[in-house]
Amino acid sequence: MSNIIVITGASSGFGALTARALADSGDTVYAGMRETTGRNAPQVEAAADYAAGHGVDLRAIELDVNSQESVDAAIGQIISAHGRVDVLVHNAGHMVTGPAEAFTPEQLAALYDVNVLSTQRVNRAALPHMRAAGRGLVIWVSSSSVKGGTPPYLGPYFAAKAGMDSLAVSYSVELARWGVETSIVVPGSFTSGTNHFAHSGHPQDTAVAAEYDEKFPNLMEEVSRKLAALAPAGADASLVSEEIARIVALPAGRRPYRVHIDPANDGSEEVSEVADRIHREFLTRVGLADLLDPHPMSV
Repeated sequence: MSNIIVITGASSGFGALTARALADSGDTVYAGMRETTGRNAPQVEAAADYAAGHGVDLRAIELDVNSQESVDAAIGQIISAHGRVDVLVHNAGHMVTGPAEAFTPEQLAALYDVNVLSTQRVNRAALPHMRAAGRGLVIWVSSSSVKGGTPPYLGPYFAAKAGMDSLAVSYSVELARWGVETSIVVPGSFTSGTNHFAHSGHPQDTAVAAEYDEKFPNLMEEVSRKLAALAPAGADASLVSEEIARIVALPAGRRPYRVHIDPANDGSEEVSEVADRIHREFLTRVGLADLLDPHPMSV
């Protein structure tokens, strides 16, 4: 039986690539995006064209992760059509670049809203159906910056992704006895195949930003060049979408807890191995080892 899958932030980048990869696998995929009749209308058309041209079931759906009403409507529409959601992919996110001090608190709050609070909105809409079914898979698209090398001028984004990753860890154990699996996918700094850097936000306090630019002229451009240079040839964002499709295709109960796709190797995998081991050992010490191994029904 094919999976019913919903992906957030699927208008471009990892999300769009993943939607196509999963649809190619034979699943029914809802590519969530906002403004489907506005600025993302071309992406809606592109998804429909891909579905028709490849004979797959890929559907764009209006899903603004910043709006609980929009999220509830999208999940409700999927449940009405299929009676279930089998896989939820938390991919929506936004990047900002610039000196941390130059961002207003309101900008940081908005960034956390997109990268962290959005997952809570979608979870509260979708998880009751997964828990009732006693099965399901939640995939969180994290970032190697959570535990790996962290160049400057990306601090607010890194902090938001760390918050999302931490929430994923907590959800993984709380969903285990419901039979719902968790996989945390950790991409590195892909500079090809995504629009993260091109569409990144900038600090509102331009005066403070200018002061930093005096000390660090063209720093962000230098960071971008060096990140691109670290990646080996052929390190495209499709590596991430292919890995997500591989995880989804695995039998229920055999999906990995955390995987890294980091061609530049910024050290995140090494640190995560230690952190995840300590997490497992602690839960075992307090008698909650069963939370490390959910046993969902076959999806």
